[in-house]
Amino acid sequence: MAKESMKARERKRQKMVEKYAAKRAALKAAGDYEGLQKLPKNASPVRLHNRCQLSGRPKGYMRQFGISRINFREMALAGLIPGVKKASW
Repeated sequence: MAKESMKARERKRQKMVEKYAAKRAALKAAGDYEGLQKLPKNASPVRLHNRCQLSGRPKGYMRQFGISRINFREMALAGLIPGVKKASW
């Protein structure tokens, strides 16, 4: 389980990216790189990191489901994810 402070920091970055998205796009289209540098660092979408929605785990993230591999496995075995079943041959 990730620390609450790390999850909160990631949420704060997400809000910042959404807030400055239009302004970033306008500055980029105009070629104003000095204006881009004056924006906050956390306004850049590159600084975002995918995290599991359930546990906040930063590694082993499965983009298609939005959760980590560990939570995915537990939920799939419990039958909580529709259309997913354990492979056996």
